[in-house]
Amino acid sequence: MKLQIPSGYNPVLDPVQTEKAIKLVKDYFQSNLSSELRLRRVTAPLFVLRGTGINDDLNGTERAVSFPIKDFDDQVAEVVHSLAKWKRMTLGRLNIPVGFGLYTDMNAIRADEELDNLHSLYVDQWDWEVTISEGQRNLDFLKDIVRRLFRILKRTEFQVCEEFPMIEPALPEDITFVHTEEMLEMYPDLSPEERETEMARKHGAIFIIGIGGELANGQKHDGRAPDYDDWTTPTQNGFKGLNGDIVIWNPVLERAFEISSMGIRVDKAALLKQLEIEEATDRKELLFHKMLLNDEIPLSVGGGIGQSRLCMYFLQKAHVGEVQASIWPDEMIEQCEANRIFLM
Repeated sequence: MKLQIPSGYNPVLDPVQTEKAIKLVKDYFQSNLSSELRLRRVTAPLFVLRGTGINDDLNGTERAVSFPIKDFDDQVAEVVHSLAKWKRMTLGRLNIPVGFGLYTDMNAIRADEELDNLHSLYVDQWDWEVTISEGQRNLDFLKDIVRRLFRILKRTEFQVCEEFPMIEPALPEDITFVHTEEMLEMYPDLSPEERETEMARKHGAIFIIGIGGELANGQKHDGRAPDYDDWTTPTQNGFKGLNGDIVIWNPVLERAFEISSMGIRVDKAALLKQLEIEEATDRKELLFHKMLLNDEIPLSVGGGIGQSRLCMYFLQKAHVGEVQASIWPDEMIEQCEANRIFLM
């Protein structure tokens, strides 16, 4: 069990204030997300059919929660890991034009998560996707989207601090962009997680570009499935990748704190290249992949933003279980209660 107990932790908000603040964060953020990126809200599935290629494969090792469907002759459905591919298909189905998009409340169960302060069996996030043109498949466009998302974070922080003056703002004025190769050059002896911590400590908020492919040392910064984010297209200075993570410094836990994974999605060329790299070319026969290769799905940019992660950060909580209801090991519950971390 991995559990971090901040020294002298004392929650800023009591349980009643916490519930009110959770609603404030969620209502305000999603309203601003919708208007800033011109997104319409859509209803999303909790599960999809196995074998269609629609479910998110994450790092390719996590098992999806699944069950047979009686009326489908026991065909198996899987609880979604995320909606990265489903959203893109829905953009096409709804004929959403370039410059507009969609967002939804994504609820998932990830049974293989290692439970700690940040990770729960239950995942709740805003999944969003925007239709783009071929000319927008570049790093400058991605950075513009990131800056707009960061402005929403800043506005949300202001609202929380106005409503609850006992909470002090912590976000920096701007977000810093850094490529995974640059981080490796700066901190060659550190692990990827340690590099993120050093960069987040230094800048307060960073966007880490290029996650999924091998770095100069032959290792990956982190895993990404080969069929949604584009992590092979060259950008600048010989670097590759049109995707990344928004990571901020968490002053309560004193560590890097990922709140969003996002990126420009694969086009046909990037899909084929990444499937080959990951030795997964058999996926070309799945429904999603066929549609993409047949130009039946639009080009897009999209990502997920953790709802509980945002609440945890803005409300200065030490554990994600303080802002969402899930289940935890008895030992973790006991240790948390002994240190004023009260899990829902």
